[in-house]
Amino acid sequence: MRDIMGMMGKVKEMQAKMEKMQSEIADIRVEGKAGGGLVNVTVNGKGLMVGLKIDPSLFKEDDVEILEDLIVAANKDAQEKAEAIAAEKTRELTAGLPIPPGFKLPF
Repeated sequence: MRDIMGMMGKVKEMQAKMEKMQSEIADIRVEGKAGGGLVNVTVNGKGLMVGLKIDPSLFKEDDVEILEDLIVAANKDAQEKAEAIAAEKTRELTAGLPIPPGFKLPF
């Protein structure tokens, strides 16, 4: 019976750590760049865009399609960085746990 109680305590402890980690991940801000820094996108740790900066030199009617492509590229760059940080934080938290490869946390 003590083993079950000990395991339940560990589960609650892990749950508290996961909630803290999820909050920390949501607070992360990562910047992605495209076009040599002409377009900068900021995303949070969950990959949601929270900021966008565009160099004024790109505001030409002929360059609209290029600008759209650069925004998409900068957003993708920032999302990949945010995912990498979240994955690293998750690995640190779950070190030593028998979690199958490819299993993503937090849920």
